[in-house]
Amino acid sequence: MTLSPRDREALAFAKGLLEQPGLAARLTGLIGMPVEKAMDLLPERWSEAVAAATRQSLDTALHVALTTLDEGPRSRSWDFAHTLAAAATGAGGGAFGLAGLPVELPLSTTIMLRSIADIARSEGESPGAPDARLACLEVFALGGRTGADDASESSYFVVRAALAKSVSEAAKYVAQRGLVEEGAPVLVRFLAQLASRFGIVVSQKVAAQAVPIIGAAGGAAINVLFMNHFQQMARGHFIVRRLERAYSPDFIRQEYERLP
Repeated sequence: MTLSPRDREALAFAKGLLEQPGLAARLTGLIGMPVEKAMDLLPERWSEAVAAATRQSLDTALHVALTTLDEGPRSRSWDFAHTLAAAATGAGGGAFGLAGLPVELPLSTTIMLRSIADIARSEGESPGAPDARLACLEVFALGGRTGADDASESSYFVVRAALAKSVSEAAKYVAQRGLVEEGAPVLVRFLAQLASRFGIVVSQKVAAQAVPIIGAAGGAAINVLFMNHFQQMARGHFIVRRLERAYSPDFIRQEYERLP
């Protein structure tokens, strides 16, 4: 089995998106200081507020993913329109700071999920299928590393492997039950894994918005970076999944790892 030249080019493009420097590096360039230093500007107990808002946003995203992502197929994604919507919500987040996070983050996350689903459709996925819906949610785990990760954990396939069991169990549960039961253990475990990684990127975003000179305009710019980051993760993720369907998951992983 060999990759066609066109598919090899697509896989190389996907790897470039998935293994690029994280959001923190891009935010550092925007705000003019390391994101870690910006975290010093956050008020006490900020991590609790971020954790609560992150979980709320993922709960909302799960509900949206499992109830309204089965619209008709589209041949292309509307990245720019979703980015404009995210910029608008980010302007509010920049104006109100941490206090506005419980409102702004679920809105931003839902907009991002819609964009991710459009990207999935454009790469041949059917968001009506449980595994595709959960693959859309899986993108939120691709943007950040946990404190327990070592350097190898930034690898796209290592993160997917860590999520594989939870994704499989959740997809099977959704396929069998249809409607979601609040507090179902398999979904709770899945969301907890997403939250541990998505929360890192959310923390970086909140820290950047805490810089005094940012304000509403800066908040919009930060949300554009936030949206673009996950759009790129989604594009790479669903290119890989498309190629896995055309060849095989093991073969595509081997070819991915051979690429420079």
